[in-house]
Amino acid sequence: METAAPNPLQRPLGRWGPLFAAVWLTFLVDPLRTAWSGLPAPHAWLGLVATVLFAASYLGLWITLRTGRARLAMAPPVRTRIAWTVGLGGLAVVMVATLGQVGTASVVYLAVTFVMLYPARIFLPLVLALTASVLVLGVVVPGWEHNTWLAFSVVAASIAVFGVRSMMNRNIELIRAHATNAELAAESERNRLARDLHDILGHSLTVITIKAELAGRLFDADPERARQEIADLERLSRDALADVRRAVEGYRELTLPGELARARTALEAAQIEARLPNSTDEVPSELRELFAWTVREGVTNVVRHSGAHRCEVLLAPDRAEVRDDGTGPDGAPVRGSGLTGLQERAATLGARLVTTRLDPGWSLAVVVE
Repeated sequence: METAAPNPLQRPLGRWGPLFAAVWLTFLVDPLRTAWSGLPAPHAWLGLVATVLFAASYLGLWITLRTGRARLAMAPPVRTRIAWTVGLGGLAVVMVATLGQVGTASVVYLAVTFVMLYPARIFLPLVLALTASVLVLGVVVPGWEHNTWLAFSVVAASIAVFGVRSMMNRNIELIRAHATNAELAAESERNRLARDLHDILGHSLTVITIKAELAGRLFDADPERARQEIADLERLSRDALADVRRAVEGYRELTLPGELARARTALEAAQIEARLPNSTDEVPSELRELFAWTVREGVTNVVRHSGAHRCEVLLAPDRAEVRDDGTGPDGAPVRGSGLTGLQERAATLGARLVTTRLDPGWSLAVVVE
């Protein structure tokens, strides 16, 4: 049974998350004390209930948004934002109406709520309006004091929460970039494995098939030669299995001399004359693996498709070429998995894959520019 992968942007708060948010509710202690001292007056009861509900609602909003880290960067649906705004705003109005100026402590939390719920183009005018309201009410309402400290607190808290939100935006972008890189790395590994398996099995199975056909024809005419071909089949199949295991494990090594030896065996089994270089000394070390893949892919295509009588491998410090005198592909060359893989390997080393129709025959070359 498959289980869904955990979302890195969605995680529980942990035991300290709600406590951290609740600490900031201490600024509502004054409204609670004022309401408690006015009991059992109806307005005091109403102010007490409004303050408790305001604190619980604000804490619930913070936990709801913070539970998913992405939610502080991606605003909730419009209806949800409006519901939170209207609910907290209404409770703040009740606190001010029943408790007086001490109820304006809720304005700081309202400003923070606007910053958490809305983009800058919306929360900026709202925060400025709250700040102006605090200053104006302190002047026009009889008995109220001019509270510049509260106005400063509204602005400071808004800036602080906006900074936290911006930081979380960047963190979320990093998390998403990391997830994307992980997906690309996995896709690249799958492509590497598919490419290597094609190159390994395509070559090996082609040689095994040809040797099996040859052994079948020689079984009655030349039993000793047939047994030799069958022994080669066993060796080749074991080598192919070992290569597949190494490819899966990601550390398969390819050598140019080894590929030339395999090419000679494959061409002889297909009864194609092999003209191969006697030395690979002039090939630079950093190009040996690329040229080995070139020899493998080129010889495999010659054996499979060309109908050739002769195949020649040419090596130079900046070039590896496999050419034959066969018919070559009909029409434009088809870039299958093997040629595509070879082209990708060549590109990583600043080389290019070149295919050329000869008269007669076909040429496949990798040229370093």
